[in-house]
Amino acid sequence: MNRRKFMKVTATTVAAAATSSLPKTASAASADETYESKRRKLVAEISKQVPEGFMDTTRTFEEFCDAPQDDRIFYALTESKIVPERLNSRHWRPTGWGHPPALPIPGGSHDGVSMVSPFPDLYGDGPFEPTWESLQNYECPEWYRDAKFGIWNHWSPQCVPEDGDWYARNMYIENGSQYKFELAHYGPQCRFGYKDLCAQWTLLNWEPEHRMAEYKAAGAKYFMALANHHDGFDTWHSKHHQWNAHNIGPHRDVIGTWAQQARKMGLKFGVTIHQARNWWWFQTAHGTDTCGPYVGRPYDGHLTQADGRYAWWDGFNPQQLYNAKHPHNALPDVSYAKNFYDRTRNLIDLHNPDILYFDNRLFPLGWAGMNIGAYFYNNSMKHNGGKVEGVVNIKNVPPHLAKTVVADIERGLASQILPHPWQSETCIGQWHYLRALFNQPGKYGGYLHPREVIHWMIDAVSKNGNFILNIPGKPDGTIDRKEKLILSELAQWFKLNGDAIYATRPWVVYGEGPTVVKAGSFTGRSVNRLGVKDIRFTRNKANTVVNALVLGVPTQPILIKSLGLAPGVHATKHPLKVTHVRLYGYDKPIKWKQTATGLQILPPRDVPHHHFAVAFAISVS
Repeated sequence: MNRRKFMKVTATTVAAAATSSLPKTASAASADETYESKRRKLVAEISKQVPEGFMDTTRTFEEFCDAPQDDRIFYALTESKIVPERLNSRHWRPTGWGHPPALPIPGGSHDGVSMVSPFPDLYGDGPFEPTWESLQNYECPEWYRDAKFGIWNHWSPQCVPEDGDWYARNMYIENGSQYKFELAHYGPQCRFGYKDLCAQWTLLNWEPEHRMAEYKAAGAKYFMALANHHDGFDTWHSKHHQWNAHNIGPHRDVIGTWAQQARKMGLKFGVTIHQARNWWWFQTAHGTDTCGPYVGRPYDGHLTQADGRYAWWDGFNPQQLYNAKHPHNALPDVSYAKNFYDRTRNLIDLHNPDILYFDNRLFPLGWAGMNIGAYFYNNSMKHNGGKVEGVVNIKNVPPHLAKTVVADIERGLASQILPHPWQSETCIGQWHYLRALFNQPGKYGGYLHPREVIHWMIDAVSKNGNFILNIPGKPDGTIDRKEKLILSELAQWFKLNGDAIYATRPWVVYGEGPTVVKAGSFTGRSVNRLGVKDIRFTRNKANTVVNALVLGVPTQPILIKSLGLAPGVHATKHPLKVTHVRLYGYDKPIKWKQTATGLQILPPRDVPHHHFAVAFAISVS
């Protein structure tokens, strides 16, 4: 990930371009007209307004990648018109994160792709259609709202150098730190590229059953696995993409193995999809050095399948991994969007994940992402007796669409209790393994302190959120001892306090105290300001117990103002009568008194100080 600088586009701007719905654009159609007939009409309207090949469904992505570079035709928005263009190598430059413009076509667009699919019947059998109106019928399943905490394994060939995030892209950015690392450890990028790192992601010491047991012991109720990153490598036995973990590297279905182990241990299982960005993100592989001994020699992104004869990758086309070299402003090809759809649907069909996470603002790639969302919900109903038990995560979700999915706030927090379930996420370090963090001095090295992890999770849960924590894996399939230590600290805390988190719901207020955390994406580290004077609340589903989680280990009396008896002091419509108070993980009586100004609790002196936060169960009537 590591892309904060790319996230300046507001959710409002994105929503305006991407929340067009098929029924609205077909307003002249009769109310009982089928979705399919509306789709066909809009495709016909679009086809009249765009170049002939823009909506071409006859060419596969494999054929697109196999075509000679000079024969490929791309499309771009120029002076408010979609026009064909070819690659001009003299003026080529790599794209970045990719912010394609909204397209002037019926039905709207997102990510430079029409919201109207040129292909029929992509959303499966069931009531959900690929429109925002239809997805408003989604209800977040109870199991997810009860689970609260999950662990994520963000694991791909980019972990091989143990040099952190975005390695696959950055290794081709001349004179950057990871470019220099690659050159020093593996040789020039014109000879040794990312494709070769894929073969070195061997997982030789991977013990998935043992690893999953560690994650479960650490408190996780669900497990998330990286299915693919922006690097174009699928970590399952992918039917529609040859660069996958079954064919190259570990030579096993990593996702399938994780799914089996998670379910064996009673955990729900999710997959994260980052592939949509590959169209823009990996263009750096098509560059060349501009100075030095290898000046002018193209990086290995230019290689074709024919170049691999007698090489270890004989039979594989690097163009499918790196994506075809294209003009800076080229819109994603129809075949690319369809390949994204096919790969993701194949993943769903093979492993039936409980959670489908997209690393994108809204559903990626227009019609491709929208159809996958509808298909996932319909498929979940098919496997769960007519009830949707699946969860979709997407980002930058505007309030009016918050019910359609479970919105994800990357490395961030909310400022208040949100009306619909949501998810916060972070990593103890970088998303991909970075050895330098382990090498830093101290008990936890450069990793996120478990105190911050626990406070972050508590704050999210108090505001109707869930929390997932990434523990990056090493290329041999293991995790380091400092990562293990953090997991053991979490295990101790959840063992004592888990009942204040699991199967809870937000109370009428999320908390009280002097510290205000900063809301939004990439603001989560503001939890490091939280302390023992800050309290967060949850409640049991019967509404008979309010849990007060103190973000530290108190040594002085606590006053919980929200439970005062005086008018204007208590948080509820009428004052609640406290009948009992106990400290989770502590079997001795607690001294307390409810007054007009609040609930006074005298904390015991023998609370272990390594817990980072303590929780009081307050029975009310």
